[in-house]
Amino acid sequence: MERLWGLLQRAQRLSPGPSQTIYKRVEGTQQGPLEEEEEDREEGTEPPAHFFPMELRGPEPLGSRPARQNPRLWAAAGRRATPYLVLTALLIFTGAFLLGYVVFRGSCQACGDDVMVVSEDMNHELGPDSHQGTLYWSDLQAMFLRHLGEGRLEDTIRQTSLRERVAGSAGMAALVQDLRAVLLSQKLDHVWMDTHYVGLQFPDPAHPNALHWVDAAGKHGEQLPLEDPDVYCPYSATGNATGELVYAHYGRPEDLQDLRARGVEPKGRLLLVRLGVINFAQKVASAQDFGAQGVLIYPDPADFSQGPHKLSLSSHRAVYGHVHLGTGDPYTPGFPSFNQTQFPPVQSSGLPSIPAQPISADTASLLLRKLEGPVAPQEWQGHLAVSPYRLGPGPGLHLGVNNHRASTPISNIFGCIEGRSEPEGCMGPRSSQVRRGDRHTAGAGADLFLHGFRPRRSLLFISWDGGDFGSVGSMEWLEGYLSVLHLKAVVYVSLDNAVLGDDKFHAKTSPLLISLIENILKQVDSPNRSGQTLFEQVVFNNHSWEAEVIRPLPMDSSAYSFTAFAGVPAVEFSFMEDGPMYPFLHTKDDTYENLHRVLRGRLPAVAQAVAQLAGQLLIRLSHDHLLPLDFGRYGDVVLRHIGSLNEFSGDLKARGLTLQWVYSARGDYIRAAEKLRKEIYSSEESDERLTRMYNVRIMRVEFYFLSQYVSAADSPFRHIFLGRGDHTLGALVDHVRLLRSSGPGALGEEAQVARGLGFQESRFRRQLALLTWTLQGAANALSGDVWNIDNNF
Repeated sequence: MERLWGLLQRAQRLSPGPSQTIYKRVEGTQQGPLEEEEEDREEGTEPPAHFFPMELRGPEPLGSRPARQNPRLWAAAGRRATPYLVLTALLIFTGAFLLGYVVFRGSCQACGDDVMVVSEDMNHELGPDSHQGTLYWSDLQAMFLRHLGEGRLEDTIRQTSLRERVAGSAGMAALVQDLRAVLLSQKLDHVWMDTHYVGLQFPDPAHPNALHWVDAAGKHGEQLPLEDPDVYCPYSATGNATGELVYAHYGRPEDLQDLRARGVEPKGRLLLVRLGVINFAQKVASAQDFGAQGVLIYPDPADFSQGPHKLSLSSHRAVYGHVHLGTGDPYTPGFPSFNQTQFPPVQSSGLPSIPAQPISADTASLLLRKLEGPVAPQEWQGHLAVSPYRLGPGPGLHLGVNNHRASTPISNIFGCIEGRSEPEGCMGPRSSQVRRGDRHTAGAGADLFLHGFRPRRSLLFISWDGGDFGSVGSMEWLEGYLSVLHLKAVVYVSLDNAVLGDDKFHAKTSPLLISLIENILKQVDSPNRSGQTLFEQVVFNNHSWEAEVIRPLPMDSSAYSFTAFAGVPAVEFSFMEDGPMYPFLHTKDDTYENLHRVLRGRLPAVAQAVAQLAGQLLIRLSHDHLLPLDFGRYGDVVLRHIGSLNEFSGDLKARGLTLQWVYSARGDYIRAAEKLRKEIYSSEESDERLTRMYNVRIMRVEFYFLSQYVSAADSPFRHIFLGRGDHTLGALVDHVRLLRSSGPGALGEEAQVARGLGFQESRFRRQLALLTWTLQGAANALSGDVWNIDNNF
């Protein structure tokens, strides 16, 4: 901090550059003591907190119980450093920068009292005396870049890589305390932790998982090698599965349908599937739908980087992945796992009923050589030393999975910088650790904030635990605060999987953030193309930057639950390799050294680019007078989906059905968005009360798309566009397509019973009602005047 303080003092002498983003000093930021009990406030008066979480992702859980019971496994895990190590470094550096930025602005003698908030992409006329109180974006950016030196980032990442990072282990507990100490040293307003006792699944060292050949009489034969006995599939069903082996490509529903169409029945058999395209949980869920007995998942060399200068995964390495089709603790669905509270004996419907096990490429080669039957399609052929790949069936196999469940403590860490508009806006659990009466324990330097500048909105830095088990730490916290998040949370920014390469950049995001991301990309230098911005890099070969960059939020991201479950817009940034995936993710070879080699020494530069992206996004969201969320985007989302339904309008009309209600609701939403835009354009920017009202409406748009007609416990992902369930637009589209489906034979019997046979008019009407009235409710809420809405209902 001393070095940062010196840099910031010298930065005071910088001359303002061209007219760019300028910030506003606010008087009256003195704060009194924090009361132990929060005061009751009217809805909408809490300042929104901007979320900037840092996923504290660990390597695969390799033990069956806490570290003291299995020190060998914890020691092995401690040698690994996943790409998530970058997140801890960015958390430290970004938090330190923001602190220094606040201190600098509080001590700036040239800034004066009248520094206006303007955005670079807006035409804003400054007053005649505005030059006396300006802090330009170029100055702030220069300070940021100097602080985020590549060498310092690399040192922090390297040091963190030496730490053990397995949920529930003694090493993870020590790392949590160290990270908490780092946050406390930054003199944030509040630093605290919460602990959950969650159900995690670990392998049993006394009874390891096993794979055997089975003869015609059902007798176990030779045992096949599992070179990584500690690598497993958390939340797999336990027990034994026996059946003939079948090769099923990536295990997608369409792969299994193709398999069945070629005369190879997956029902009653063990499936051998390749890593990639869809996650482990989706592969196992598809296999279960088609009646398979179990699943073996292996990494095929064809799906990874090839060539003499490319690093490749060892052929005897298996890859870890959980198989819960959902997020959070699957043994307390819909309930937060705080304080070891007892819950009803229920479990998530996303838990599979069949066993699954990762295997290495070497073991997969042994299995593929035994397969008979039809030759697999050309696109199914891989790069193992087996030619050609056949579909099977092959000899009998027996898979035994003996994983066991253990109640495990996990700890999330929070650090908060309070917003200047209303300091109590920081979102998080209230405990003795964060009362103002304990301020001396959180750092005596907190007084620096009281005399300086503050962000307009609160900033909350988070480090989650239990991420490798399916975003357990974040989901349990969300379940505990679901009822108030939409009142306080503006945006969630995740750096989970932030650095997996340096060739391509992806942003998995809510539509509300797309315009802002475009603006930020134009301000961040490319880490591998000198003289270009990231935006110029991504449009170099593709004029459609959205097609190149924007991706939907995946379920295996911690950001997904924030949007699909809690109704908070979210984004996850990722730098990726061009082509095959990063080969070492979720393996014992996922080390700092290997990531550095894959990136050809460019890890610090890419980490710096990620920090710039996150930092600039933070500043825009926490300082802009009006929230920079594009609330009109969802009109385009509805139109795009409805476009795929137009071809079925004749089929529906023949049944006396219509989609007109959805069209009308979309029209109302678009009109409400346009009305709000016009109101904002014609309003006085200096009217803080009016601006606050507009921001409240804007920040809750994502929440409006959570269906109020389904249970959060039964259908946790209630978002009608990004969620899962019959209430979603995607489910309606899939159902309507059954009007022209080939019949019930495409799915297994279990899936047919669960999903219904063919098109069902009653189901369609219910889906249409759920979708229409959620969309109409969003239009009504965005309009702001429920008694004066011009609609066709």
